[in-house]
Amino acid sequence: MRRRLAALVAVAATAAAGCGGATTGALSGEQSARADAPSVRQIANGPVSTGRTGSFRVALERWPDPVRLRFKRPPRAGLLFDLDSGKVLWRHNPTRVLPIASLTKMMTALVVVDRLPEGARVKVTDEALSYTGSGVGVLPRGKRVGVSAMLHGLMLVSGNDTAIALAQRAAGSQRRFVARMNERAREMRLACTRFASPSGIVDEGNHSCAADLAVLARAVLDEPRLARIVRRRQAVLPFPIEGGRLYLNNSNPLLRERYPGTIGIKTGFTDKAGRCLVAAVERGGRRLGVVLLHSPDPGRQAKQLFERGFRVRR
Repeated sequence: MRRRLAALVAVAATAAAGCGGATTGALSGEQSARADAPSVRQIANGPVSTGRTGSFRVALERWPDPVRLRFKRPPRAGLLFDLDSGKVLWRHNPTRVLPIASLTKMMTALVVVDRLPEGARVKVTDEALSYTGSGVGVLPRGKRVGVSAMLHGLMLVSGNDTAIALAQRAAGSQRRFVARMNERAREMRLACTRFASPSGIVDEGNHSCAADLAVLARAVLDEPRLARIVRRRQAVLPFPIEGGRLYLNNSNPLLRERYPGTIGIKTGFTDKAGRCLVAAVERGGRRLGVVLLHSPDPGRQAKQLFERGFRVRR
């Protein structure tokens, strides 16, 4: 049975987009969005779906935000939110549609886990080895590799080579896999989101917004196979290469710096998307998430937001 995270991003016309939290002006967030971005009404009126984890919504209609933080060089968009209640603590252009680079791989991983069981094996094809951008880089041509190792390569080092191989194994081709990614986005009512590749290396036609990415983050963390992977700072995995082991380091700056309580989840970068980060931290039984799109320093800005966020009472 397919496992679905029910998700709804609910945004009201009063959604604020200023750097310091709530701003005056009814549609300030939408005014800075792309011309083809969904309207506030389109996002707010989507029906609630139900599933094994209940429903999750990012409650952007509630403002002013309790965290008021103004960055000297702000990201193009961002969000600080409670991963369990959906409460928004800080926002900046949360419905602005932007390229998302390898944050795309959150959806890639969800579709792969939906379609491939834990023990599945993935063939390393010539197409996978013709990747561009970031990659694991040592995939053995023609060999079959366990899906868990490939998912580690996808989520820790943002392997575009693993994204291609996984897509081919799960759907027969990258084209069919991308169609399934977009189908899943529609099922999750992600009104800002569209995918053009399983890796995110293609900026054209590959975009989302902070509000949608918050829902995707919750979906990844609700999937045990993925939650175990994205929280790992390093991994040493059995692998069919010389030496028999694959050594991976997570690109997440919070995990690399051992920021207390970090539980994942994904980084991204292209020239057009800039430096992107979706991160989650748990302290005292409370989980907060951050989304930063085109940030000048996502690690530093995420830590500033988390420090402010955990001071706010529930």
